[in-house]
Amino acid sequence: MDFKQIQELVKMVNKSNISELSIEQDKFKITIKQKDNETQQVIAVPTMAAPVQAVPQAVAAVQAPVSGPAAEAPKPAADVKADNLVTIKSPMIGTFYRSPGPDKPSFVNVGDEVSAGKVVCIIEAMKLFNEIESEVSGKIVKILVDDASPVEYDQPLYLVEP
Repeated sequence: MDFKQIQELVKMVNKSNISELSIEQDKFKITIKQKDNETQQVIAVPTMAAPVQAVPQAVAAVQAPVSGPAAEAPKPAADVKADNLVTIKSPMIGTFYRSPGPDKPSFVNVGDEVSAGKVVCIIEAMKLFNEIESEVSGKIVKILVDDASPVEYDQPLYLVEP
């Protein structure tokens, strides 16, 4: 893994709410941890008996998140019982997008019917856009993530009433 790839990983962790990321390859292991006070610690360790290398603090510096007006949150359904709902979860970490482009309509909205295999969102990870398909058929009851928000592995995205 080269220095540029490590920088990309640090940037990705900065943009998300991931607290820790570990990657192990043949003779290389890297762990990126995000502290509560929004500074990061990067530890790159070859698995052979070599000294620990630390990435310079300037590379691991975190930009303060830009606070702006609250994004419009999807409205929850009023009379929905959580007992019979199925959750569509994120299969990866990345950035959640409800539509294929900024000027395009959302894949699904609250109240829309979905079938198994229908694309419900896109998750961008490392500049790759991955279409996420529904595994269940039913009606979208609630959207749990704001558009263009970072998501973690296995994070709930949608609630579906089968």
